[in-house]
Amino acid sequence: MRPRRLVLTAVAVAALAVAATACGPENSDSAPAASGPATTAAAPATAAPASTPAPASAPATAPTTAPGTGKPSAPAQAAGSCGAKDLVLTAKAESQAGGYILITAKAKPGVTCTLPARRPVIAFGSGGIEAAKAEQAAAQPIKLSGSDAAYAGVMTKTTKDNQAIQFTDVIVGVNDPDPDPVSLPIGPTNVDKPIVTNWHSRPEGAVPVH
Repeated sequence: MRPRRLVLTAVAVAALAVAATACGPENSDSAPAASGPATTAAAPATAAPASTPAPASAPATAPTTAPGTGKPSAPAQAAGSCGAKDLVLTAKAESQAGGYILITAKAKPGVTCTLPARRPVIAFGSGGIEAAKAEQAAAQPIKLSGSDAAYAGVMTKTTKDNQAIQFTDVIVGVNDPDPDPVSLPIGPTNVDKPIVTNWHSRPEGAVPVH
């Protein structure tokens, strides 16, 4: 009896082995595959094109240029009241009326301005000997531009004696006070209680009378 049981046992073991072998590959194939990284990535969203930066705005006020030249036009204040810095001033000795100095004023190139209705400020030397008015009539404003000119006459000595101080330059200002007075050569000139006319549009109107 014992050998028969051994045989049966061996057969049973062999059968189990065959069954295990048969089931193994099927179980292996049916097992879920290990999860790996997705093979298809989601397409990235299309980026919106970057907006072109707006150009910097132009200055609120562009410099004014003279037509056809491309150059800045004369400053706005040049059309106002004249100052000595706006003018070309000259002085010339005249023999009429016993001798006087004729002051001529013209606007600098590109400048248009108006001489105030008054006389120029005339002085001599560092001591500031200032000329008094030579006429009682009211002055008139004079507009200067281009070749226009204005004239004023200075009588440097109104006294009859020989007492005087000699100067070689006259200081001319337009406003009182003028921040930019001009010193003009006149040669050796005796000065004592000088007087000066208003500005005139004609040189004959600027002859001082004492």
